Amino acid sequence: MVAKKNNNKRTFWIILSVLLIVVLIYSIYAANKNDKRIDYTEFKQMVKTEQVSEVYINDYTIYVKKVNSKIKSDDFPNEYDYYCSYMNNEVVITFIEQYNETKWLNVGDYYDETTGTITRAEEAKKQIDNGDTPSGELVTEAHYVDGYIQYDGQWDTGSWIESALPWISLGVIVILGIVIFRSMSGGGNKGFSFSRSKAKLVVSSKVRFSDVAGAEEEKQELEELVEFLKNPQQYTDLGARIPKGVLLVGPPGTGKTLLAKAVAGEAKVPFFSISGSDFVELYVGVGASRVRDLFAQAKNNAPCLVFIDEIDAVGRQRGAGMGGGNDEREQTLNQLLVEMDGFETNSGVIVLAATNRADILDPALTRPGRFDRQVYVNVPDVKGREEIIKIHSRNKPISDDVDIKRIARLTSGFAGADIENMLNEAALLAARDKRVKITMIDIQEGINKVLMGPKKKSRLVTEDDKKITAIHEAGHAIIAHTLPNCDSVQEISIIPRGHAGGYTLTLDEKDRTHMTKQKLIDTITMMLGGRAAEEVMLNDITTGASNDIERATNIARKMVAEWGMSEKFGLVSYGEGGQIFVGRDYQQTKSYSEQIAKDIDAEIKKIIDEAHSRAISILKEKRELIENLKEILLEKETIYNEEFKLLYDGMNVEEVKKIMTENEEAKQKYQEEAKKAAMLERKNKEISSLLQTAEASLRVGLISEQDLENIKQEISKKQNEQEQNLNEQDKIDNGNNDDQNQKS
Repeated sequence: MVAKKNNNKRTFWIILSVLLIVVLIYSIYAANKNDKRIDYTEFKQMVKTEQVSEVYINDYTIYVKKVNSKIKSDDFPNEYDYYCSYMNNEVVITFIEQYNETKWLNVGDYYDETTGTITRAEEAKKQIDNGDTPSGELVTEAHYVDGYIQYDGQWDTGSWIESALPWISLGVIVILGIVIFRSMSGGGNKGFSFSRSKAKLVVSSKVRFSDVAGAEEEKQELEELVEFLKNPQQYTDLGARIPKGVLLVGPPGTGKTLLAKAVAGEAKVPFFSISGSDFVELYVGVGASRVRDLFAQAKNNAPCLVFIDEIDAVGRQRGAGMGGGNDEREQTLNQLLVEMDGFETNSGVIVLAATNRADILDPALTRPGRFDRQVYVNVPDVKGREEIIKIHSRNKPISDDVDIKRIARLTSGFAGADIENMLNEAALLAARDKRVKITMIDIQEGINKVLMGPKKKSRLVTEDDKKITAIHEAGHAIIAHTLPNCDSVQEISIIPRGHAGGYTLTLDEKDRTHMTKQKLIDTITMMLGGRAAEEVMLNDITTGASNDIERATNIARKMVAEWGMSEKFGLVSYGEGGQIFVGRDYQQTKSYSEQIAKDIDAEIKKIIDEAHSRAISILKEKRELIENLKEILLEKETIYNEEFKLLYDGMNVEEVKKIMTENEEAKQKYQEEAKKAAMLERKNKEISSLLQTAEASLRVGLISEQDLENIKQEISKKQNEQEQNLNEQDKIDNGNNDDQNQKS
């Protein structure tokens, strides 16, 4: 197949080169021809001034031979001096004949060669009758005088280049078209290649169920498929029918594609992988053709798996288009429905599909007989996250201080992809600092980068903005720590991250799935704590609470309209209950009156106003705590859970600052020691490699034992020098730290 593609490519380039050469020759010929081109007005002027001796008229072109031309008579009109184009053949011939009539001498005319004047016979007779003598000599034989134009219209020969070039160009274009058509059709008669399936065939997947963590129930659901593919007789003897299709549903990044690869790897069968968007093309009928081709390939490789990722791109509900006319996507879906459960059976072909929008899929696609089973792949719980962290960290050098259980608690709400990204960010931070192991500090920073983006310490922030941000974040943190149902505060910072000027990081340590009404109210109160702190401390408000207000309003709206947490409306749902599908929902009207909508808005405002008043009341009693926290944030920029608790419990600001300084020094010292250890480890590896090379050289006789001893002594000398350098660096660092402590 590869050789065939290379041959087609080589042929294409050869023909293209020939075509370019032909075009080049034609261009040179045309350029040379254009040097001799004149317009029709210039031609008439040349005729009138007697510069033309002979012309040839052919195919709306006049070829001109000049008077006293160097072109031989036999070579004209294959060679010519000038040429011009014309529009009317009769007009040209009439013009030349009229001109030639003025140059024709009849018997009885008089012609003066000196002046070139002609006296016609009638005029000459009048002059003789009047006693005058006409100028010139009497013409006794009719003939042309000098300056008449010979013309011919029967020339069929010409330049062979000019005759052959159009046919050569046409032939090259035809051959080039054939080659392109054959390359697009794959050298066969199956039509263009865009009508063929783009599915990638994986003969043997290396992913196993052991590589998938945090989805134990999902793996059990899929193990039946593996058993059927390994031993189908066990099921058919009992009259059982294996599901024709399994739909994996869940949020992005939860491992749906990974589960499909694990099924193929465990069953050890071919695995066709394709995206839903690969079916749909601009041309009508291409998607359906690709579906047919995909299942034809699958049948030839049965038993096998077909995995369609993001199937909602092609499997959306039919009849949900915004306009009329033919819908290529619907044709593709119809063909997919027929292939999965039509008159023809797909024995041994199991379809797996993944989506995060199962609500918009066509009901005919999700019915039994097509996708018989739906497996919900949820965001992992704390135990699942711990297993996922172990899998993604097994190929990474992790420091001894890393607590995987604590990381699992810190990453509440993370999907598998988020955890993998977090560990990768931690590894990049360690590599940037030239360390050989990933520390807990790296992982905590990786979590923050995934949640909020990287730190932006270089951003210019005014002192007033820093004070406002410190007060705002202090309000969030104090209310979160005060109210019993709020998540615990992990970190407070005024360092910008992403779009935020500062942040308060909270953690749901219980990893709850259900939310109580009181927890939601406390959460709304905490979200409005930033705005409330501004009002209490500044007697003014800023734009910094826009995102807090938006999130609080969304929670309050769901409490009223969807979750039945409003005493006024009771257990009635007025919400959509999910994401809007425009193609299906754009014509639908609200299921409640305008008065109900007005009452819903009033109830939402009531919840927000009560939470806001509650936040104001709490923060008025803790003005001193806000001031203390602001002071620490302006100096240290970031405060962590343990230090914040000490401040909240009443510890003096200076004592908290001292503890924070000690913690920072301990972290800095730890990072420096880790960096030195990494440097020493790299040097030791280099020395070990050098020693192994020397010993190998001794075994093959390249060096003597004395040479080996000399190398060992040199290595020992280098090790001593390294230890001395490290000790001296430690003394310098300790001295700098002592100086800083004395200054502080």
